[in-house]
Amino acid sequence: MNNKNILFCFLAFGLLLSFQSCTNTTKEEKKEVTEKVVYPSQVTPFFDHWKLVLGDGSNAGFANNFENKDYFYTINDGKINWVVYKTPNKGDTHGTSNNTRTELAQAKKWSAMTDAKLEATLKVMSVSNTGDARVAASYSVVVGQIHSADGHENEPLKIFYKKFPGQTKGSVFWHYEINTEGEDNSGRWDFSTPVWGHDFSVVGTEENTYPAEPEDGIELEEEFSYEIKVKEGSMYLTFTSPNHETKTFTKNLIESEYTTKSDIPAQVKALFFPIGQDGVERKNAYAEEGLFFKLGCYNQTNGKSPEVNKNWCSGAETHGGDLQKQYADGNYAEVWFKSGSIEVSDAAVSNEGYFKKND
Repeated sequence: MNNKNILFCFLAFGLLLSFQSCTNTTKEEKKEVTEKVVYPSQVTPFFDHWKLVLGDGSNAGFANNFENKDYFYTINDGKINWVVYKTPNKGDTHGTSNNTRTELAQAKKWSAMTDAKLEATLKVMSVSNTGDARVAASYSVVVGQIHSADGHENEPLKIFYKKFPGQTKGSVFWHYEINTEGEDNSGRWDFSTPVWGHDFSVVGTEENTYPAEPEDGIELEEEFSYEIKVKEGSMYLTFTSPNHETKTFTKNLIESEYTTKSDIPAQVKALFFPIGQDGVERKNAYAEEGLFFKLGCYNQTNGKSPEVNKNWCSGAETHGGDLQKQYADGNYAEVWFKSGSIEVSDAAVSNEGYFKKND
């Protein structure tokens, strides 16, 4: 082969490599387009109504086209996309709470006399696997709320899921927290109502001894839905789940049932009175305060000592707040939402005062 032919071969080989490189680049570019991020706002497109608080205590604001791989993102189960809300036992908290949350808080507030509705379908994937079984909040997560933006900033509704370690089924229950009479809110308490399974007050006899598993409970990864409707001063709740009985409840938000000590339920006296939470509620309850919805993963298990508060301080493992260590050994809560919708009155007003106070 002469020198000209050798030179031609080298040039042809170089062109072939260049062509293959360009082809590979094109394939990679196509792959990137195919694997485009699906944002939570594409799965539940209602994020104009909410600001997002993350498990590090920060306010991410309106979460359109936003994700955070530690706390808030989408996942595909092989069939559909879900929105993941994930929160460790310990991280920076929002406001004065003891607990971490990855949670939406409504950007507007409204009167209990106006119309408001929140619907969601979800499944709880994880609750903390450590805690003190004698502490009512251990192993639980709040997945939906009505919160007050004013006064004591108490909560007329919290929807819980709770499952003890080693058990297959957990409980769904809801709470009404009184809007305490007077300026001192230290006497506030919750009254718990079971939906499927136990209520909040069912606890273990020892730190690692658990009550009986609820026969009609909800398993981890089992889908259920809630509807919260507020109309003319009352709250109407509906809970549904495949293979479970539909449950409905009604609660008056503007006329209190608990204005004297004699009105307080026995459950509350047994659970809260021993720690000094024995207040009464103002007669008009939440009638004069702005209310707003919350939705997400509000982890109720924390690392604080039960000696501080035997109902709310779990003494759980936190690895000193190390996020990845908590996630690695099950010391976190995780909730997946499939769908959600919100409706509020045109009379709703800005809730910015709440965020300025708590951010």
